[in-house]
Amino acid sequence: MNQKFDDFLEPSILLEETHYGEGFRIGYATGLVSGKEEGRKLGLNMGFQVGEELGFYQSCLDVWIAADHINHGAFSDRMKKNIEQMAALVSSYPIEDPENVQIQEIMGKIRLKFRIITASLGVKLEHGGQSKSLKQGFEDL
Repeated sequence: MNQKFDDFLEPSILLEETHYGEGFRIGYATGLVSGKEEGRKLGLNMGFQVGEELGFYQSCLDVWIAADHINHGAFSDRMKKNIEQMAALVSSYPIEDPENVQIQEIMGKIRLKFRIITASLGVKLEHGGQSKSLKQGFEDL
């Protein structure tokens, strides 16, 4: 009879543990769904920002390359080399591989090359979204 008495009280004794486990499972399932949704939103937002910045740099390159084709003496050989290097960096950006470990390094090189070119040209151009930090992007979500 002692065994039956213990079996009868066991659920009552383990009530807190049972509720904790059930709450954890429900919370985990809910967090998994909302985490995926937030991750998807963040990924979309960050991807858009990167695409917008790369598009800005590519449009600048297109203008500079067109200007050089129209007026072959518009840029020095050094400037043409910088433009070619930046074009190679932009085209090598791994858009299809966002988990590439070099992605930040490549973007940093593109930004640096852009600053070198614009400083050499004596113009002040900047991408409007460039000053927005990654942290601010997270906070906006």
